[in-house]
Amino acid sequence: MSDNDGAAYSSAAYNSTIGIQAEVVHDSTVNIINPNASPQEKYRVGLRLLEDGVPSRAREMITDAIGHGYDGSEVRFHWVLAMLSARTHHDLSTEEIERLRYASKLVQTYAEDEWKEALRVTFDLLAVLSATGSESGSVLKQLQDLPLRQHDAILRHLDLILTGGLKDDLWAETLNRATAERFGNDRAQRVWAYFAPAPIGARAVPPRPSTAAPAKAVLSVRAFLLVISGSLLAALALIANPAQTILELSAVLGAGLASARYGVRWRGREPRTGPTAGAHVPHPRDPAVAEDGFTKRVRHSFDHYFSVRRPHGFTSDAWLDHTGQIRSSLAAEIADLYRESRIRVERVNWLIRYLAEDARNRYNNGTLFDQYRQEQTPLRTKAMTVAALAALCVAALAMFGTAVSSGAQPKPLWAFLALLGAAWSGHAAASRWLEVRREEGRLDRETQQYVEQLTARQVAYQRWKSFLDDTRPSEPEMEAWLTCDKTSFVDEALRHHRLTWRDLITHTILVAPGPSYKRGRVRGGPWRYSHYVFRLFLFTQDGIREISSEFNFSDATRRNEQRSNYRFDALTSVQVTENADVGYDLELVLANGPARKIRVKDADAHQLAPTENAQEISEINLSAAGFTHTFRILEGIAADGKGWIERHGPDSLAPFQISGSS
Repeated sequence: MSDNDGAAYSSAAYNSTIGIQAEVVHDSTVNIINPNASPQEKYRVGLRLLEDGVPSRAREMITDAIGHGYDGSEVRFHWVLAMLSARTHHDLSTEEIERLRYASKLVQTYAEDEWKEALRVTFDLLAVLSATGSESGSVLKQLQDLPLRQHDAILRHLDLILTGGLKDDLWAETLNRATAERFGNDRAQRVWAYFAPAPIGARAVPPRPSTAAPAKAVLSVRAFLLVISGSLLAALALIANPAQTILELSAVLGAGLASARYGVRWRGREPRTGPTAGAHVPHPRDPAVAEDGFTKRVRHSFDHYFSVRRPHGFTSDAWLDHTGQIRSSLAAEIADLYRESRIRVERVNWLIRYLAEDARNRYNNGTLFDQYRQEQTPLRTKAMTVAALAALCVAALAMFGTAVSSGAQPKPLWAFLALLGAAWSGHAAASRWLEVRREEGRLDRETQQYVEQLTARQVAYQRWKSFLDDTRPSEPEMEAWLTCDKTSFVDEALRHHRLTWRDLITHTILVAPGPSYKRGRVRGGPWRYSHYVFRLFLFTQDGIREISSEFNFSDATRRNEQRSNYRFDALTSVQVTENADVGYDLELVLANGPARKIRVKDADAHQLAPTENAQEISEINLSAAGFTHTFRILEGIAADGKGWIERHGPDSLAPFQISGSS
């Protein structure tokens, strides 16, 4: 039911060309905070940002909440996680390390609960990392004894900062959890909905305004003349022969009413037009089509959905041929209804798909062409109309004969003028009356059709929107899947190079948009992509191992994997190019090869809401991509080589309070 078309791949080596297929921003009030919000509310938003993979903003929110007096073991635990999430010890400033040391001394002041124990274990892990030769067994046992919620949170957010033998001891557990959760929550069937554009609301063609007012004005004049002329003729006939005139007048009135009754059934309805009337339907060879890209895409979308939503027994070509006029009419209608700036056809596809299904269903119940078929007037109605008009003419002539039977002058002349005026004004009044009835009938019919169509389309819109809302993964789900993908990628790289965590000085992973992708985000959150490029840097005593691969996020398949090995001194320069209209590029210059430009993120200023800050969103996206600590490490190595890493080891975290000594 998803109709998700996979994004086309193109080869992306170190110098890749990235093309955006579609982008969508989901409305969300979760990550938007009022400046006057309470500390509790700021903490709640910070916690959600941490779960959604935006630790930089989470740090700000939770720090603000603590600064306004909202503190405790749970708050402080998540503050520590936000400080360390997606960072290594290289990313921590001296001030941040001092704040962590201060927080470690506060642990004993909190009341005993599961959050205090989790906070104590977190600092114990940091202490083990910073103390050479420390025994980690007891700390790992404490970690295992924590409730699952706190245990998993520590492993997830301290992923980059855990190194060496300690990481080796925890890696099997981390990998097993990632393997178990990687395709959980029906990932393959739901990811597409995250990148599906928000459907635009239902619309239908409103009824055309009534044009009956001029005809009504003319009708009133003609009717007045008919009454005057008819009254004069009847008066002259009554003077001549009252008894006979009464019979003739009765015949005139009866025939007139009968002709009006049957005539309106015959000529009082607007002729039904074909399915293409009233709308310009561009032909594929029409030069104007090339200029109107939206109309062209709408037509192609109609062709696609009609070809796949077809009745049983029809081939795609046969059904397209059978419904050619209907598709053209509907395409012209939808293109005209939704022809707005920056409206993509993907936002209207739900309606096109519904119309294709409706056409199929109407064909199945035999009503596909009913709205275009001209209802035939029964022969009896036509015969009765002609007979009534003939009787009217005969009765009127008989009345004229009665009026002139006396032969007195100038009565015959007045009777003749009265008959002529009645005939002329009667014909004109009847024509205008039928025109008014046709217009009123047309307006009623179009109004009813408009209400029925709009109601049905609104139901289809709500059904599709509800389906999208129910199917679309949440931010924590998207972040969890991405984390599992990175874990799996790191594991494969380690196994390929036959390395363990004890062999690594440190590592970093850069997550960038793939060569051709769809992207989406919630307001206040980072961009997420349907296709990624993962680039992993493993720093060992012997040098740098760089591994990159393209990822299809929907099914976690990989392609175009590339590996490169080089010494620390081979990395001579790291540069960043920032362009507000293009994005961020990271350029690596090696002594023995050409410069490699890596797109870190694309421009996003045009997608920002009025309440969003461009600089803040940019920092969120760079942090989510792993750019901040990747650039810091590569820049330090380019400047000072291997010595930079050795001088910035985890011993900078010492000393932290260890639970056993307290």
